[in-house]
Amino acid sequence: MDPEGSRIHDDPDIKIMMAGSTLRKVKSRSWKKQRHFRLLEDGLTIWYKSRWAGRGHSTFSVTEVEAVREGHESEVLQSIAEEFPTDLCFTLVFHGRQGNLDLVAESPKEAQAWIQGVRKLIHKAQTMDEKERLDQWVWDWFQKADKNKDGKMNFKEVKKLLKMMNVDMNEEHAFRLFTMADKSDSGSLEIEEFVHFYKILTQRDEVWKVFQEYSGDGEKLKLEELVTFLRIEQHEGEQSGTRAQELISRYEPSETAVKQSSMSLDGFQKYLCSQEGSIFKPQCQDLHQDMSRPLSHYFISSSHNTYLLEDQLRGQSSLEAYIQALKRGCRCVEVDCWDGSDGEPVVYHGHTLTSKILFKDVISTLRDYAFKVSDFPVILSLENHCSVEQQTVMAQHLSQILGDMIQTTPLDGQIPQQLPSPQELKGKILLKAKKIGGLEDCLDETLTDEVSDDEEMANGDAESPSTEDPPAEKKDGKKSKLSRELSDLVVYCKSVHFHGFDHARSHAKCYEISSFSESKAKKLAKEAGADFVQYNTRQLSRIYPGGLRTDSSNYNPQEMWNVGCQIVALNFQTAGLEMDLNDGLFRQNGGCGYVLKPDFMRDGGAQFSPEKPEELHGYKPLRLSIQVISGQQLPKVNQKEGSIVDPLVRVEIYGVSQDQAKEETSHINNNGFNPVWDETLNFVINAPELALVRFVVEDYDKASRNDFIGQFTLPFRCIQPGYRHIHLLSKDGTAIPPSSVFVNINISEKT
Repeated sequence: MDPEGSRIHDDPDIKIMMAGSTLRKVKSRSWKKQRHFRLLEDGLTIWYKSRWAGRGHSTFSVTEVEAVREGHESEVLQSIAEEFPTDLCFTLVFHGRQGNLDLVAESPKEAQAWIQGVRKLIHKAQTMDEKERLDQWVWDWFQKADKNKDGKMNFKEVKKLLKMMNVDMNEEHAFRLFTMADKSDSGSLEIEEFVHFYKILTQRDEVWKVFQEYSGDGEKLKLEELVTFLRIEQHEGEQSGTRAQELISRYEPSETAVKQSSMSLDGFQKYLCSQEGSIFKPQCQDLHQDMSRPLSHYFISSSHNTYLLEDQLRGQSSLEAYIQALKRGCRCVEVDCWDGSDGEPVVYHGHTLTSKILFKDVISTLRDYAFKVSDFPVILSLENHCSVEQQTVMAQHLSQILGDMIQTTPLDGQIPQQLPSPQELKGKILLKAKKIGGLEDCLDETLTDEVSDDEEMANGDAESPSTEDPPAEKKDGKKSKLSRELSDLVVYCKSVHFHGFDHARSHAKCYEISSFSESKAKKLAKEAGADFVQYNTRQLSRIYPGGLRTDSSNYNPQEMWNVGCQIVALNFQTAGLEMDLNDGLFRQNGGCGYVLKPDFMRDGGAQFSPEKPEELHGYKPLRLSIQVISGQQLPKVNQKEGSIVDPLVRVEIYGVSQDQAKEETSHINNNGFNPVWDETLNFVINAPELALVRFVVEDYDKASRNDFIGQFTLPFRCIQPGYRHIHLLSKDGTAIPPSSVFVNINISEKT
């Protein structure tokens, strides 16, 4: 059995990859070394080694590769452009936060074979269904374990393989199944027999039990039995009849069953493990929200210190960091600009050891990547430390490189009474920066909204080591001017200092935006939550991490979303809970980077206070009951031969302070393969529109902190009730198939 099928092996590009090629791996202008690369027989693993390094080699799977970029597309390849022509160069981009692989082939023909070949394999991996993916996973493990490559495994080898797969099981039971699978009585299993063995081993009793409850004969679900299951358990309601028919034709492997409009246990399990059987409502995944409201009515996926790939003291500034953030759906990027020595402004984290990149290169990257995953506007948040001369250079670059992508005039030539919508600004880049005067009068040459360094510090608004909206330099006792050219490019996001909610109510314009440090925003949210919500119905506010976070750690964005702040900027380069919440919120609505706020946060008349959700008109708390049933093929945390995980599941609720809660199951000893918990966790949700639910699986350790295994976060409003699988993600937010948790979810009104 070859799950790849022979077709792909006949492809001329794949043949070249399998025969192997010598490619140069490039890390910098001075580090360029030849490596031998080839695609292994499984059609999925790329293997490479240096000619000299004895036995050492490296491998990676095509499923880890997100895209192939042709030519001098990375900074590294641009730096050696004179040495190697563009048609020899390409870059493999990996999912998550793994670094790129820059390669140079020996001929354009060979470069094309690898570029097209890897693209075909990525496409193939993406279009596999769940069953093929599982077969592929089992196949990969078999290949890994079959050390002498004879395509066979005796019981001792199988035991070792099971341990590698995180299965710890009763030896007698395993041997009994092994003998059943060994059809040829040879004392070893070939790949097909191993797949059969694996299937009997992974028969899921908990799915079989649910199946039995609804199946009259215990063999299959007739159409009307499936309809009853969908109506009662999955809460599918009216459309369950047509839905049942669709599911049978989509997931039932037996043609006979399909003809009889019925579903076997196999088909039932396939449906439950599919995307449609997942916890995320399919209709929430598509772009489905009204995109014609003012910008201030949306939460906007926003990045802080976007130019950094690591921490903000020593990290490397990189264009790749902008590409990564934009690919993750980020719609507000930060550019920290300083005078460059040769008249060209540079971007880096001032007064630190982070490396510098050219402002014009950042803008070119923005032009190329801003609208690859979303058409909706990108806000360019400018932290401007430049002299007037270099500000003018910045303005020229913005105009020349972005052309009509940058929005430089009000949409209808009128002074706006409210901000335009994401729909009206599709494909546009908005500059957030200081402006001379307002849109009404561009006459006032002085910077009226500046504050001195001392005042900024006293307000706790300083971002160390540089302030967020830096005060203008003082020259000869007067404040320096802002470049008129740069000022003229600011339309809808004029940076101003915040003078309090009362002042904003009477004086503020909708196009004025203030930045708040996390501590300032927290304080305001606590003292005047309802005022903050009101303020954010009309104006944008940007929150940024406090100055002490030199390790680029993040704050919890939920507290800021609770008061309606739109631009809650996080360090996208730092994995963890905070980015999980950000990914979770923005996973809905097609991942476009804009999520419509609940109606009570858009309506100027509604008085919503996150501290008192029960005072809201139409307040309806909900009960969330989660039966955590079982886990499937959890990844190993510790790669040591003998270690097997002791998993537990924790459910965490993030939302208004009354809703913050955590409950966890007990841990199961030595079973990451098919642990069964069967425990129910209960929650009350007071503000369902704001709540996020995070499922975390950890490896229990009584002596030290539990190790993270996987997580999945989603908005409470996007949960499908019923029997569902939660497909786990790694720390980086990338998929780790076939790892999942099987749950039964019930949502009801609290009486």
